[in-house]
Amino acid sequence: MFESANLDHRIDKATYRREEPKLREALLNAQYDLKENGRFAVLILIAGVEGAGKGEAVNLLNEWMDPRHIYTHAFFEPSDEERERPPLWRFWRALPPKGKIGIFFGAWHTMPIIQRVQGAISEGEFGHAIDEIVRLEKMLIDEDVLLLKYWFHLSKPQQKTRLKQLEKDPETRWRVTERDWEYFKMYKKFIRVCEPFLRKTSTG
Repeated sequence: MFESANLDHRIDKATYRREEPKLREALLNAQYDLKENGRFAVLILIAGVEGAGKGEAVNLLNEWMDPRHIYTHAFFEPSDEERERPPLWRFWRALPPKGKIGIFFGAWHTMPIIQRVQGAISEGEFGHAIDEIVRLEKMLIDEDVLLLKYWFHLSKPQQKTRLKQLEKDPETRWRVTERDWEYFKMYKKFIRVCEPFLRKTSTG
């Protein structure tokens, strides 16, 4: 899956400057149409490797659209309260209402993948987590949620370059942690876990 992806695709700056205003206007119009008809909710899941631009994408969406009608949630380690409840509970309670947009940064994909890479859960438990996610996503779609899932990816050399660039810049240095480098060392393991996970949870 990842080997066949075109990771070098890009557009030149002139094209970007020309197309950006049109894209922003189209997104804003779509958002207001959604608010006016209120027939369904939109949920955007942002996931992927560290340094691939997930945070920048979330910030851009909030900048380009009306943030009053966007619910943005960043999910990291579960709190003590969340650990006492089913794994998907914290996502369920953050879902956007109809007519609104929700952005989940680090959604329900993250923990099962990390736990499997670290060996904290077995293959069977990992499979059970996948089944639970598939059921949840099907339920959301059946309940009039437009589910948009985006995976941000980099090759291992690209990720190393990106993390070093972030570390070099005083304004972004704080974004790179020891954990990011620990995960970088386990890049191949993450890919082995992520590929079947993404295939099995594809609701396209």
